[in-house]
Amino acid sequence: MKIGLVGYGKMGRAIEEIAIERGHEILFKSNSVFPLNSKDIESVDVIIEFTKPDLAKQHIDLVLKYNTPIIVGTTGWNEQLKEVEESVKQSNGSLLYASNFSIGVNLFFELNRKLAELLGNYSDYKPSINEIHHTQKVDAPSGTAITLANDIIENNASYFSWVCSEGKVPHTANGQLGVVAHRIPDVPGTHTIAYTSDIDTISITHQAHNRRGFALGAVLAAEWIINKKGIYTISDMLKDL
Repeated sequence: MKIGLVGYGKMGRAIEEIAIERGHEILFKSNSVFPLNSKDIESVDVIIEFTKPDLAKQHIDLVLKYNTPIIVGTTGWNEQLKEVEESVKQSNGSLLYASNFSIGVNLFFELNRKLAELLGNYSDYKPSINEIHHTQKVDAPSGTAITLANDIIENNASYFSWVCSEGKVPHTANGQLGVVAHRIPDVPGTHTIAYTSDIDTISITHQAHNRRGFALGAVLAAEWIINKKGIYTISDMLKDL
């Protein structure tokens, strides 16, 4: 399979390594110096995009014009999701996006939803989320933390919104879930959900040891989306696999 990489930072290099290990070819690597163009898009079977929140939609729109499938790992652009969904539909295109491509993290999502459901009737336990990422990560909180927070809200009727602070516990009102985002050099990603009462604390944590788990998930998604049409998430792929 011929793959194009849009974004060639640490994640892009990890994706390149795994893609080659799995027998694929990287035809181009686009970045701020060598921006994405139509010739590149038409030369590949699929594009994997890991860039910045303010660039994701323009990359998606450009790729969809050429009917090339695209995997999007950039986070922080979800307010534009409705527009993207309409673009995919109108172009009969193919797009898979995820807040996190790690298989382990997606199992962690399942645990989080179940724990939120179990503790929904125990108001003494107050949930909170703590996330740590490398200093190059632009968005805060992480897309993974947002998914975790939204899943708690969806499965626990006591909460209706979340609020985030960087480096400190945020002030929360009734019904608000607190998220703390830390940015520390060379941390691939750690997420902890804690339910704290006066008596005890129940917590679950996912800690990434390196970027290979995220990169492998992105390459698996690129393999999976070939010959499919529509907009998908990592959950669709995992159910199919």
